[in-house]
Amino acid sequence: MGSGHYFWAIFYFASLCSASLANNAKINFREKEKKVLDQILGAGKYDARIRPSGINGTDGPAIVRINLFVRSIMTISDIKMEYSVQLTFREQWTDERLKFDDIQGRLKYLTLTEANRVWMPDLFFSNEKEGHFHNIIMPNVYIRIFPNGSVLYSIRISLTLACPMNLKLYPLDRQICSLRMASYGWTTNDLVFLWKEGDPVQVVKNLHLPRFTLEKFLTDYCNSKTNTGEYSCLKVDLLFKREFSYYLIQIYIPCCMLVIVSWVSFWLDQGAVPARVSLGVTTLLTMATQTSGINASLPPVSYTKAIDVWTGVCLTFVFGALLEFALVNYASRSGSNKANMHKENMKKKRRDLEQASLDAASDLLDTDSNATFAMKPLVRHPGDPLALEKRLQCEVHMQAPKRPNCCKTWLSKFPTRSKRIDVISRITFPLVFALFNLVYWSTYLFREEEDETF
Repeated sequence: MGSGHYFWAIFYFASLCSASLANNAKINFREKEKKVLDQILGAGKYDARIRPSGINGTDGPAIVRINLFVRSIMTISDIKMEYSVQLTFREQWTDERLKFDDIQGRLKYLTLTEANRVWMPDLFFSNEKEGHFHNIIMPNVYIRIFPNGSVLYSIRISLTLACPMNLKLYPLDRQICSLRMASYGWTTNDLVFLWKEGDPVQVVKNLHLPRFTLEKFLTDYCNSKTNTGEYSCLKVDLLFKREFSYYLIQIYIPCCMLVIVSWVSFWLDQGAVPARVSLGVTTLLTMATQTSGINASLPPVSYTKAIDVWTGVCLTFVFGALLEFALVNYASRSGSNKANMHKENMKKKRRDLEQASLDAASDLLDTDSNATFAMKPLVRHPGDPLALEKRLQCEVHMQAPKRPNCCKTWLSKFPTRSKRIDVISRITFPLVFALFNLVYWSTYLFREEEDETF
């Protein structure tokens, strides 16, 4: 009898299990999702125009938490002062009107692709210039509704954002580009944006920029007050450091080479006028073209940039080398004219002396043979002016010789003034340019370090 009861108990339990499995097999969860969506979003049951209530159903502002995933940063334009970024933008808030039964945890969330079915925060990007959604192959957007009424909105967008830049240290500068998000119509009494706790901003690991490096990013709040109220605002500050190696190769080294090439004219003969003129003019025009090309890639600003100081000084050195040849040429021509005049004067004096000696000889021949000659005494009296003159000459010759000046002694090896100008320029130009480099790099690199610590 006991064994019979045991058999019937096992049979009854097996029947219940098979019935339960049959019921589960008959449940269509897609149909359940449809019924739940119709139940919470049906006509007359949900109004997307009304914002959700505050925390715990209070009448406070709706809290929307934001997080971003930066997929790529395409371009950073100096001349337009803007940058382009592609990101996945996510918003999350709680709407108690959207709560539903999860069928004992079997419905984790509901998915929508139409944003107009539920209430959406009126967020906009305040520094946006252009933007577009991605619709290939399907619109890259979804809305997830969780059983507790939490709503997650995610979309992939591409934006071109304004980025005001300070180019005083260009190209040794750092730039801060912001991404600002604010509410357009809801004040802080109705809507508040907050950063998601944990890691609100994420950046793709293999982010690569051609001329910049993303050093770090900071999240902050930027609420704004107007005459219509206070509006909630969030911002992300992206700190970019400009890669200097490109500018070193493309700008600084070529400019140094042009300046050094302009010094070659100091070593050419002063008579090689065509060679020195063509060299000076060519380097000057090349330097001017380099400067105009640099300025063409930058916006016209009212202040002086670091690259302006560099190109301006290099252009001054090249122009100075050309002016130096003009001075050498003038000194050479002036020296030759003086030499010719000196030769003419010497010839004239020589002719006058020859003529005077001839006149004196003729006078002696014409003198009477009975003429007497006065004998000058061999001893001079102390008051005799001739004796005083001789003594002064002896004192002059007996004075100690002055210490020679090494610079004058060295320059005396070069007889002409034009040659001396060339020799002085060979030393002066490189020394001054080296001093300029020392001051330039120490100044701007030090200021760059100050900006980094700030």
